[in-house]
Amino acid sequence: MRSISIMVKPASGNCNMHCDYCFYYDEMQNREQTSYGMMSRDTMKQVIRRTLMHTEQYYSLAFQGGEPTLCGIDFFKDVLSFIRLYNVNNAEIHLALQTNGYAINEEWAKFFADNHFLIGLSVDGLPELHRAFRHGNDGGDSYDHITRTAALFDQYGVEYNILTVVHRETTKHAKEIYETYKQRGWKWLQFINCLDPLGEEPGSRPYSLRPEDYAVFLKDLFACWYRDFKKGEQPYIRMFDNYIGAYLGYMPEACDQRGECGVSYVVEADGGVYPCDFYVLDDYLLGNFRRDIPDAIDRKRKEICFVERSRKIPEECRKCKYGALCRNGCYRTREVQKDGKNYFCSAYKEFFDAYWPQIREIAEITAKQMKRK
Repeated sequence: MRSISIMVKPASGNCNMHCDYCFYYDEMQNREQTSYGMMSRDTMKQVIRRTLMHTEQYYSLAFQGGEPTLCGIDFFKDVLSFIRLYNVNNAEIHLALQTNGYAINEEWAKFFADNHFLIGLSVDGLPELHRAFRHGNDGGDSYDHITRTAALFDQYGVEYNILTVVHRETTKHAKEIYETYKQRGWKWLQFINCLDPLGEEPGSRPYSLRPEDYAVFLKDLFACWYRDFKKGEQPYIRMFDNYIGAYLGYMPEACDQRGECGVSYVVEADGGVYPCDFYVLDDYLLGNFRRDIPDAIDRKRKEICFVERSRKIPEECRKCKYGALCRNGCYRTREVQKDGKNYFCSAYKEFFDAYWPQIREIAEITAKQMKRK
């Protein structure tokens, strides 16, 4: 029996905020049915039954949106009861949820802490950057809501990561963002590339992340991280930790750094299953967990060659000295390029050119530390 990871969108793309750069809103506009509404209790039950009963080792259940908390806290209490009912193989359970933090209150914070949810909290760096593209539907201040939510998480002992979208304006303030997060005590960080709408020439939107700007951001952020690494005070930054692991020969755990798509199950509110969060589109529908088991879903994934297509790497990338770390990045940022190279290729090269000795140094120190354990 295998391990399995499920990402569920129980509120479909419904949200209590509007973010100008929201890639999922864009996906919704590119399919026949934009929203699938709110997931029913029975559909959630079938998703868990058809996946957890086929799992013996590790079961990861993550919730995204839209904003998943719109389903209400009772929905997630039902999720826990379904897990208890269908975990017949005593799999190790991991629960996660990504939220914009806009409507989190004490009841939610206590629930997450009591039930060991790992929360991804979306924060775009500094107040003015956050407010520029992230707007509350009720006109409220989106950054004030975030600071309140983070304080509640700290108060109740919720385990959470900070998720920051890197857009054009973000790239100008890497050092300030790093220091702000440090002052707040945020030590678990993920920086996520902003995506342009499907089918558009990248770089034309006010928020568009351009390679030349991204290179500056990567270098500035790494300089801060490396300085604190030398002091033994560095935070966890997902992409940098993955690069160090890749240098040592380990497969990155972040799918966008592996060089090929993984086997994912992204579930819309109607139970429909898709191969990736970036491809919840009509042409990529693999089945529905209201009627299909994972094996049937996997056969359809194989039929459309979803994973296989991502393994095609340009010869230039295979010969590149940084290929083992870059791996040509996420497929979603390759398909916009006619040559098959990652849109941010020049940014990665500039970053690695600048800090390759430091990456090697950190990797060697890490390897020695691992041997001593």
